[in-house]
Amino acid sequence: MATLELAHVGKRYRVRGAGDLLALDDVSFTLTSGQTIALVGQSGSGKSTIAKILTQLERASSGQILLDGAPVPRRGRALRRYRQQVRMVFQDPFASLNPYHTIRHHIERPLRLDHVAPQDEVEQEVRRLLERVHLVPDATIDRRPHELSGGQRQRVAIARALASRPSLLIADEPVSMLDVSIRLGVLNLLAELQREADLGVLYITHDLATARHFSDEIIVLHHGKVVEHGPSDEVILRPRHEYTRALRDASPDPDKHFAGSATTTPSARS
Repeated sequence: MATLELAHVGKRYRVRGAGDLLALDDVSFTLTSGQTIALVGQSGSGKSTIAKILTQLERASSGQILLDGAPVPRRGRALRRYRQQVRMVFQDPFASLNPYHTIRHHIERPLRLDHVAPQDEVEQEVRRLLERVHLVPDATIDRRPHELSGGQRQRVAIARALASRPSLLIADEPVSMLDVSIRLGVLNLLAELQREADLGVLYITHDLATARHFSDEIIVLHHGKVVEHGPSDEVILRPRHEYTRALRDASPDPDKHFAGSATTTPSARS
């Protein structure tokens, strides 16, 4: 079991002519294998900053990131091993895949860089990963991103993230750029993969309805501070903070939103 901990993490940005901007203020929580935590807040609340710090695309200004109790390494092979354990699915599937390369290339690359599979088994592993995200390998593997739909591209991005066999997945608004009609299929896929591989998933979103239905816990972030953290139903049904209540009241009714569709099987075409 892997455990990823943020301990009193803060982040300041230097803004020319305006001094320091406090993006994160003393944020602490722990994500473990087999658990899904939803990180909820409006744009500018600090959600994506947390994702970048966890994946070491940015450094925290204060506090610590700990993986299994050990501080995250800063450089070299140890940092690469950390990044193999903690992978990210980006918000925009249209920008996160290089348009000049085939789907085969996108998934082969982490397999080869992280030495996940022997050279003579890489092709087989690429096809297995495509099947895991409900894509037909023969119809997908040699196409380029622009030949796929948005939902298919995000499935490829998820397959690429899984290629390194991580323990923890950071999903930063993974369906916000997709058509409403195919969002549920991608979220169902993430939930299915989380159960199968015992992944820890940090689901970053502004949507309380999906946060409640696809997570064990919800963390509400407001102006860089955690204002509420608890079991999903508790946070939604009995919110303690006024900001959480405002978010809930502005969201669609979750039960109506998911009525009759919670068990929908993801479509390979979406």
